[in-house]
Amino acid sequence: MRLRLNGTVVGARNVGPPSAAQEVEVLYASGKQLFKVRAKGCVLACWNMMIPYLCPELPEAQKEALHYLVKVPLVYTSVCIRDWTSFQRLGIQRVSSPGSYWSDISLNSAVNMGEYRSPTSPEEPILLHLSRAPCKPGLPAREQHKIGRYELLTTTFETFERKIRDQLVRTLSSGGFDPARDIEAITVNRWPHGYGYEYNPLFDPDWPEDKRPNVIGRKPFGRITIANTDSAATAYTDTAIDQAYRAVNELLRG
Repeated sequence: MRLRLNGTVVGARNVGPPSAAQEVEVLYASGKQLFKVRAKGCVLACWNMMIPYLCPELPEAQKEALHYLVKVPLVYTSVCIRDWTSFQRLGIQRVSSPGSYWSDISLNSAVNMGEYRSPTSPEEPILLHLSRAPCKPGLPAREQHKIGRYELLTTTFETFERKIRDQLVRTLSSGGFDPARDIEAITVNRWPHGYGYEYNPLFDPDWPEDKRPNVIGRKPFGRITIANTDSAATAYTDTAIDQAYRAVNELLRG
């Protein structure tokens, strides 16, 4: 195995007919240059919805299944505040706000590791964790995720900052919080392609196991196999590991 940092794969194809291929050709971009490499096998462990564009020779039914796996957009924001006395005065650690711009606001969980120690006094600085999953209520889940992704890509930092200051003051002002005085720094991490799509019984058919889009989409194609949490229709590390193990073993058995 070789790692090529800053190399974005833009194409993968079997060398020869998929049923008889012994190699895979991978096309990747680095800077303004394109490169080709060959290998005995390839695992496409990216967002599954993109795979039909990377591997256009896939069967149409498999492309359709892969396109079904829409990612859930997500924003995690860290806000450094000079102290958390307002939380202490209000007797809270976390605030859930369904319907608000930020659905969840909380003090960072305590983490003590090596020489690093979390704050223990309300007079110490601390990080707040804010989360948002942009959506469009009233539409099917997959359509909401697509619209939410577009919103994420077009939202300015100034909008995020304004929403942070507004919601924190409305939540914490009775505890003495002043955003102009107490906010020291803001970091916004936006993930347009955040969590893997999990089937929703309100919107998705009740497929037999072998007819589910993730199962059809992850079928081996010659010397190309497919992984990522999308392949399990979930969004968690353990399933990513399981799917990687499956995909690698499909190549080894082939």
